[in-house]
Amino acid sequence: MENNTQQKREYPVIFEVDYPERSSRLLALCALLFYIPKFIILVPHLIMLWFLGIIAFFISTVGFLVVLFVGKYPKSLFYFLVGILRWQARVNAWLYSLTDKYPPFSLE
Repeated sequence: MENNTQQKREYPVIFEVDYPERSSRLLALCALLFYIPKFIILVPHLIMLWFLGIIAFFISTVGFLVVLFVGKYPKSLFYFLVGILRWQARVNAWLYSLTDKYPPFSLE
């Protein structure tokens, strides 16, 4: 436990995935058979993430310039970019059937 709290202080972003106690075999079979419909269900997420990706490009460029002149990356920009990465990870996990929970439209 102490090692985990020490790790959280050292790294600003930690990727953890809970191993499900039980997974639906029927959903796993449907994921294989109906990959295209599953991809179509994610179209609203993909559209939002595409626009957020464009915004993230400009924000990371601004962040680069801020670091270049000020020497410190702004926390608000950092948390926004981390939120986008979280959202992408949740969408990819659902698409590849790593989780049965449909991803929310959220940066948190």
